[in-house]
Amino acid sequence: MFAVVKTGGKQYRVTPGDVVVVEKILGNPGDKIKLDHVLMVGEDGQSPEIGSPLVGNNVVNCLILEQSRSAKILVFKKKRRKGYKRTKGHRQDHTVLRVLDINGKGMVKQKSKTETTNKTETTKESKPKESTQTAAKNLAEAPNEEAASKKKKATAKKKASVKKKASTKKSTAKKN
Repeated sequence: MFAVVKTGGKQYRVTPGDVVVVEKILGNPGDKIKLDHVLMVGEDGQSPEIGSPLVGNNVVNCLILEQSRSAKILVFKKKRRKGYKRTKGHRQDHTVLRVLDINGKGMVKQKSKTETTNKTETTKESKPKESTQTAAKNLAEAPNEEAASKKKKATAKKKASVKKKASTKKSTAKKN
């Protein structure tokens, strides 16, 4: 399901679960808002319902994720041969929205923290203790192996530079 919504003088095509950056809408992060200027509603495989100008009694429910500002834009004015130059900056306010549903359809199910922790606990219990112990040993040994390989590389570089210096000394001694 999708909808075309008008807000802030612009139109956005949204589906449930989308994150959309729109012109500033009043509200705090975490607030739920309704966008009621719905221009079109459609579903996949069906012809869309187009409003003239709005589709009646349709609403897009959204959650405000963030109130922020866009990147700075420099505005430079100049009049030639008059010595007039002005530089100004502008940052547009915008709101980040997550579309929850359209007309109560297509609700995005968010997993709660308790569900995710229960799933991780069951997966941890099902694994045998030996595999976790070997994994811990592997993790403990991995930094040591990396450090040892770095030391070997460093000593190899030192030896190579020493050999080069020795070869240059011999060549200079032969020339004199």
